[in-house]
Amino acid sequence: MVQTKKLSHYGSTLMVAHMGAKGLEPENTIAAYIASGNRSYYGIETDVHVTKDKRIIAIHDDNAKRVSGVDVNVEETDFEDLRKIRLFDSDGVTVREDLYMPSLEEYISVCKKYGKIAVLELKNRMSDDDVYMIYDTIKELSYNDNTVYISFSIDNLHAIRKKDPEQQVQYLIGGNVPENLIETLKKYRFDLDIYHKAATKELIDECHSIGTKVNVWTVDDPIEAEKLVDIGVDFITTNIIE
Repeated sequence: MVQTKKLSHYGSTLMVAHMGAKGLEPENTIAAYIASGNRSYYGIETDVHVTKDKRIIAIHDDNAKRVSGVDVNVEETDFEDLRKIRLFDSDGVTVREDLYMPSLEEYISVCKKYGKIAVLELKNRMSDDDVYMIYDTIKELSYNDNTVYISFSIDNLHAIRKKDPEQQVQYLIGGNVPENLIETLKKYRFDLDIYHKAATKELIDECHSIGTKVNVWTVDDPIEAEKLVDIGVDFITTNIIE
């Protein structure tokens, strides 16, 4: 059985299970959500796409081939056809009959059952109507107060805020920090989700000075994680550190 890694100290930093802690079970599966639900993670992160027939399904890539061997584009395929696909185990070779792409409702139900924050990445730029559909689905499940929406698309975050100006959101960025980042975060009251190697103490302090929380992705080395704890990150997104 795979064991999580522990840190010598955590400060006030909280851990988020990346794709449901894919170091424990195959990424973005109910098995992964449950595995992280049974551990001390603050939140469970997953990725969602909108299918051809306007349903919401959890998978990271635009195409299912890497996780299943089946070459289909997620957003060009109907929900039920995607659900028939069985996914690889963690070895990337063996198909497991119990593994399939979860629905948004299944993901939220696991987060709710285990009392975890849902950290929901909206993949790609979605139409505002599709973003509204996702928001409304979670609203019907009474879980938006326990959901953080994250996206590389600032337009997706704007759409969420049109539904609820106070909804928790995090702006995802990679290693290249935009010159106007702090200005953008302050203007729109976004929190930040940044590639961990781009997170400096200066940037974190600047974010905190305007009331912005900082999440870093994706950290699996405990030594690196402890350095990030020491410079004050609020959240660490990780595959295996608990």
